[in-house]
Amino acid sequence: MASGVRVTDEVVAVFNDMKVRKAQANEDEKKKRKKAVLFCLSKDNQTIVLEDGKEILLGDLGTTVQDPYLDFVKMLPPKDCRYALYDATYETKETKKEDLVFIFWAPEEAPLKSKMIYASSKDAIKKKFTGIKHEWQVNGLEDIKDRRTLADKLGGTSVITLEGSPL
Repeated sequence: MASGVRVTDEVVAVFNDMKVRKAQANEDEKKKRKKAVLFCLSKDNQTIVLEDGKEILLGDLGTTVQDPYLDFVKMLPPKDCRYALYDATYETKETKKEDLVFIFWAPEEAPLKSKMIYASSKDAIKKKFTGIKHEWQVNGLEDIKDRRTLADKLGGTSVITLEGSPL
């Protein structure tokens, strides 16, 4: 069921910036890359927008952010829905990888109307996010607080580290 909600150009630009990793990026460009970002519905529920102040930059790692995954989980509102992109860095037994994960956060405590609007608008944002390999619907902190759950989504038992930490 489509809701008629539009996705702003800014949301698409953020996705494209996160998807394309420039090999020749200088240090300043790398520091400004987004590690995680939240998207929400506008106040009038007509558009999907970037949520102000709800992002983690690569430049924050090691300074204001020690564990990007835990900081990301803390950004999620306990009583409302969101869409998120998380740039997961992980290692399997064979290689190091980075993958974007699209997350639909719909906690049990969210109002029913919010869950319905976000659920019916999910296709609009997914259509703009071409090439996403991993999608994850999360319905509460119990589902997301353990990094092992994300590792399972990324590659199951072959994943041995996530964000530089062993599992």
